[in-house]
Amino acid sequence: MSLFDQVNEDIKKAMLAREKDKLEALRAIKAAFLLAKTEKAGSDELLPETELKIVQKLIKQRRESAEIYQQQNRIDLYDKEILEAGVIEAYLPAPLSEDEINAIIKSIVEKTGAKTPADFGKVMGLAAKELSGKVDGKIISQKVKELLQ
Repeated sequence: MSLFDQVNEDIKKAMLAREKDKLEALRAIKAAFLLAKTEKAGSDELLPETELKIVQKLIKQRRESAEIYQQQNRIDLYDKEILEAGVIEAYLPAPLSEDEINAIIKSIVEKTGAKTPADFGKVMGLAAKELSGKVDGKIISQKVKELLQ
């Protein structure tokens, strides 16, 4: 079952359970998926990687909004954004552990033969592709920099 189908099923369940806040977050995911489908003319299905990127983007938007609301002392809106981010986050795969991330990046460094910080671009490109949707880009960048020093 694709992520899109799972979200549709969860929307139905949230409607029956009358979970207004959860329903709002799920509808945001569905809207983003439908928008992505219409952007690629003629494509009926989204790739799993694309679905994950959309979900990550939605979470990032919610967290940034929450941060702004917190700075402006709008706790009611802050709480709403954090709740939605939590609901959306449930659709991401389990995050990789730090050891797993390090192992993957080390193997990429070994494959490319990178040894100095000048090789950062080569390693980062491959690492970003391999860890796309699983790890935040900032974490990947930080780990690559640590290994190439």
